[in-house]
Amino acid sequence: MQRPEPPRGPPKKEPRAYSRAVTPEESRDNLFDELSPESPGDWALSWSVPADAGHRDELRDSGDPRALAPRWGRFFDHVGTDGLADLNRRAENLQRQIRDNGVTYNVYADAASGLQRPWALDLFPMIVDPREWAQIEAGVLQRARLLNGMMADLYGPQELLRRALLPTALAQGHPGYLRAMKGVTPPGNTWLHIAAFDLAHGPDGRWWVVGQRTQAPSGLGYLLENRIAIARQFPKAFAGMKVQRLAASYRALMDGIKALSPEGEDARIALLTPGPYNETYFEHAYLARYLGLTLVEGNDLTVRDQRLYLKTLKGLEPVHALIKRVDDQWLDPLELRPDSGLGVPGLLQVLRAGNLLLANAPGSAPLESSALLGFLPAISRHLLGEELELPSLATWWCGEDAALREVLPLLKGGVIKPTYPGSGLETAIGQSLNARELDEWSGRMVRHPDDYTVQSWLPLSQTPTWTGERLLPRSAMLRVFALADGPQSWRVLPGGLVRLAPRGQLMASMQRGGSSADCWVMTDGEVDTTSLLQSQPSTLALAHQKRPVTSRAAENLFWLGRYTERAENAVRLARIVLDHLGGEEPSSRALLAWLSATARENALVLDDVPGAEQAARVFARSLMAGLSPAPGSPLAGQSCSVGHNLRALKSAAAQVRDRLSPEHWNLIEHAEASFAQDCAAMAADAEYGTAEALAALAALSERLAAITGAQTDRMVRDNGWRLLSVGRHIERLITLSRALSLGLEHRCMDDPTGFEAVVALFDSTITFHAQYQQRRDMVALIDLLVMDRDNPRSIAWVVQTLRSRLAKLSQSATPQDAVLAQGLPDPDVWVLTELSSWQREGQTMRYSTLAELLDGCETAAAELSDEITRLHFSHADRKTRSVGV
Repeated sequence: MQRPEPPRGPPKKEPRAYSRAVTPEESRDNLFDELSPESPGDWALSWSVPADAGHRDELRDSGDPRALAPRWGRFFDHVGTDGLADLNRRAENLQRQIRDNGVTYNVYADAASGLQRPWALDLFPMIVDPREWAQIEAGVLQRARLLNGMMADLYGPQELLRRALLPTALAQGHPGYLRAMKGVTPPGNTWLHIAAFDLAHGPDGRWWVVGQRTQAPSGLGYLLENRIAIARQFPKAFAGMKVQRLAASYRALMDGIKALSPEGEDARIALLTPGPYNETYFEHAYLARYLGLTLVEGNDLTVRDQRLYLKTLKGLEPVHALIKRVDDQWLDPLELRPDSGLGVPGLLQVLRAGNLLLANAPGSAPLESSALLGFLPAISRHLLGEELELPSLATWWCGEDAALREVLPLLKGGVIKPTYPGSGLETAIGQSLNARELDEWSGRMVRHPDDYTVQSWLPLSQTPTWTGERLLPRSAMLRVFALADGPQSWRVLPGGLVRLAPRGQLMASMQRGGSSADCWVMTDGEVDTTSLLQSQPSTLALAHQKRPVTSRAAENLFWLGRYTERAENAVRLARIVLDHLGGEEPSSRALLAWLSATARENALVLDDVPGAEQAARVFARSLMAGLSPAPGSPLAGQSCSVGHNLRALKSAAAQVRDRLSPEHWNLIEHAEASFAQDCAAMAADAEYGTAEALAALAALSERLAAITGAQTDRMVRDNGWRLLSVGRHIERLITLSRALSLGLEHRCMDDPTGFEAVVALFDSTITFHAQYQQRRDMVALIDLLVMDRDNPRSIAWVVQTLRSRLAKLSQSATPQDAVLAQGLPDPDVWVLTELSSWQREGQTMRYSTLAELLDGCETAAAELSDEITRLHFSHADRKTRSVGV
């Protein structure tokens, strides 16, 4: 169907006609040439496309489509002519901010992007005027009370079932109904602390409820990031239009949870996440930081004597309240899904004992069924004695024969939804189905009527979005949140998460490639300036509020340090090997043997590859092929070279993303992705050589240096950071001790080139020559690489640093760390003359004392790693770690 010509307002000039095709940049520049300084609103109308037929146009006045809606007129007046001419730069800044902040949303179906998909945010907000918001607020508050009352009834007296106001199949027949919660009364009889409602603005101007989320509603973190990002792009409009702020609602939520928790104001609150592979993990980490909560996974928690505890480096610490972002069925493998690795064994028993506030209380999955909407009007009259202020879309549950017969002829104008979310059934829009498909759907519904619900089709209102050249309307749905601020008391967050459907599509879904927008709610009164920073606790209280380091976070930080150091060492060694194998000067056999052995020890080549002293070119090609083999390559499952270490580094970092700055995380992502791309380009080029590999390694070396800088200079020196540092230095001690041992074994230091290669692997070339000029003797080498306490690459410095870190851990974590430090060699007893003396062993002369020291350092480092794992991560030495409920 041909789109109607967009109605234009009264700009000062008509847009000029073009006799040739123009580039988007030229079109944009010419467009802004026509701006009239007196009429930014006219410009918006002139260069906007009206909403599709049948959809409400949020941009235009509902009474006069040739005029802007008053709220949008105010917005463009504040933006002004200069601001309108600057929209593309603002859009670019917005996207850059999203990337720099690492805002992501994982789409399960998008295998190519995975965790890397940036959050999609449009430049223009949806604007809601005070009158409309008052209607939404009243309706959402009523529904929060209604759903809370339904939960209390479903797991209490069950009057709704006895009076047949709610079919048993939709309650007790729902797979999300939890019989383990029968008879439970949560603190303050408040079942729902966070409830989300999906609203649609109909063509008649009314707001309709399309769905509701009560188990673990997502969006509270994303809408906050959206608000900060968009307010920065339009600061004048944001301030001038008196947009309501969000902080007071978040603070009220936290105050309400503390007030209802067993420990009151002293409650420890944690946020339970499924982990970094969940599609909304960014939001979990973001919310935890914003609200000052501990971000935990199921294996961070344990149950003892019907109480919930957090496993930390200092031992078990009580948890009194838990905000969950895990769906109910995964919460407790003892009583719910036994295959769940996301929950905590015994969690429901803690809840029944009254020792935990869980937000939201488990068992609310039946409330999320779309079929429920059709029964809510009667339930509201029974529980509240009130008619619903916000209507639901007409809904038919096909489990009722009368409803099935009534709705089958209406499928073309409806939406077919699964009654039980998570059942695997798809949603279908009737108007997109042909006659044969409608008949097939009818047959399925007749055979399994309980599984299907039909909802009337509502054309979503369309809000303006910026495309780089003009304003285009896109269908939008608004998710609004009710947050509990006390016992059976809620407030509505003044804003929401706007989901935008892709242009030309009917559904607004992030999983289907949609994007988001901010929601600005205007007020006629004063803007609330509440901040989460207000009313800070006393100095003593702050000291007790220091964020604990969970055992899981500590373990991932430990391995983050190890893999960062391992990647740096592997890159440095790979560059040394390729430099010597690709150089013009032939290398000695001893050096080649050392290079081969050290490369194998560090997994740069497979064990069955001929050594460099036998086939230098084959060895070099094998090393380059294994740097980062592409998925599906024969080497992909065998190589543990540089690319493997980078992926392991990124995986460990993802587990503790809430502890890393956005810049730190971006560095890690960019390093791994860029190196994989460089290696893929080399693999695709049959003519690639050493120069290309060395260039890729050099670029990666610079990025790893930046990552190291972020770890050593930009992270808080808590126990988590100390374990990261311990991990780095254990890895450094093992790698350097073993490399120097192999150098003694192959006697490569007898050759000047081999001598320089060993010093280079210790990253001490500049220091060595500055200190010893042209000397190339073992005394100088041992003095700098083994004995020097000021060289961070020397064995003595590494051991000394490990002892220092463990001593600090023993003061703030466990006293046993001091015992672990005693297992390391003591540099105070090392004597240079002894280490640099030759001893005869049989027919050969060797540095026996030095070799024994190096072997001892390597063994001690490996044993220290095992002991740290036992003491801090697996807690294998603690008899109290068995599960008891």
